[in-house]
Amino acid sequence: MNQNLILIADDDSDVRDLLSVTLEAAGYRALGAKDGNTAARILTVAKPVGMITDVRMPAMNGMELCQLARSNPAIRDMAILMVSGNSHAYDVNAGLGAGADGYLPKPLSPRDLVAQMQTLISKRHLGG
Repeated sequence: MNQNLILIADDDSDVRDLLSVTLEAAGYRALGAKDGNTAARILTVAKPVGMITDVRMPAMNGMELCQLARSNPAIRDMAILMVSGNSHAYDVNAGLGAGADGYLPKPLSPRDLVAQMQTLISKRHLGG
């Protein structure tokens, strides 16, 4: 796995840019994908240590992307953080059930995003 690379899968370019700047300020490298299919192709080549994915995207949604990542032995151990404007218990449980390690509601707090991503990566790296 690429130890400081995080993939950001979100169809909103402003969100991708904001998350990229936030993660890069925290010492990560960020790659962006405008939809789930693009993200899936990047995942298999780049093998990032983590991924942040929106739930609703064209071509392949975040739930499907999580399931795809978890079924691939080369990338299934990466940290996955799902973000969405929907924060009802049902939506959170569906995201976690699809394979996400964490779930943050939009609008995102940059500090919370970095803290959550660092924690998830550490847990995955330590095998827990």
